[in-house]
Amino acid sequence: MIKLTGIADEAGASLDVQIQAHQQLGWDSIECRGVEYAGVKGNLHEIPEAVFDQVVARLEEKGMGVSGFGSLIGNWAKKITDDFSITEAEISRAIPRMQRLGAKLIRVMSYAVCKDADGKDLDEQFVPERIRRMKEIHARFADAGLTVVHENCMNWGGMSPTYVQRMAEAVPGMKWVFDTGNPVFIDDRDRLGKKQDAWEMYQAVKPHMAHVHVKDGIWDTAKNDAVYTYPGEGEGQTERILKDLVDTSYQGYISIEPHVAVVFHGAGAADELSPEQKAKEQFDSYIKYGQMLQAMLVRLGAQLG
Repeated sequence: MIKLTGIADEAGASLDVQIQAHQQLGWDSIECRGVEYAGVKGNLHEIPEAVFDQVVARLEEKGMGVSGFGSLIGNWAKKITDDFSITEAEISRAIPRMQRLGAKLIRVMSYAVCKDADGKDLDEQFVPERIRRMKEIHARFADAGLTVVHENCMNWGGMSPTYVQRMAEAVPGMKWVFDTGNPVFIDDRDRLGKKQDAWEMYQAVKPHMAHVHVKDGIWDTAKNDAVYTYPGEGEGQTERILKDLVDTSYQGYISIEPHVAVVFHGAGAADELSPEQKAKEQFDSYIKYGQMLQAMLVRLGAQLG
């Protein structure tokens, strides 16, 4: 049985907007990354305890679950040279909050790729330290009965299919989340000068996969940037991958991360609009994205729960 959810801050910053979007889609959970409530905005494992208490109460009041945490742990903004105490503190805050909300999955990464002033990969990537940290992160959450899912994104473990394999072998038992759209804009370090192939990355991640993110897009060579699209309209081979998930009886969550109107870590298509217009475009495009994904899965024969 496949369950649908979404990285809810892409529908809007406000928790109430996020809940409304998922209720409108008929989904009973959100994948929570950023949240705004009672005038405070931040990642779910970083907001003050008093605000977190209010978020929990609001979710309970609205009957909305939390499928997982989109954490900041080791993400594209974190350097492997940063002190590990930063990560340890994030873990210590996340675990009790996940347990309180009944969330079982937490998305992490293996820290930003080390680059020079021109944006080129450095030879020194501190691989032993990355592996040591990922083992510790995995163990801390596993000891609490929680599942770490490492994303194929802008971090060392997501640099190519062989990096996925190296990380998976180095941290046995750690699970992964596969994002269909990330390969569209990430360089393939196995093939210099080329972007990754989504199907190849999917095949590398699949043996370790416990969660799926859906985004899609095309690489615009003129802009030297990704242009995000609705599912199935880009180069992420989304429909091919979803068909394989259905055909191989994938059991778990598929979570939308549209990026169509907003991009969590960069410029989005709606950024030039007024705040009111942008909020409407965010919400409407999120609903459309979820409906399109759901229709595609039904057409492919998926059983949705």
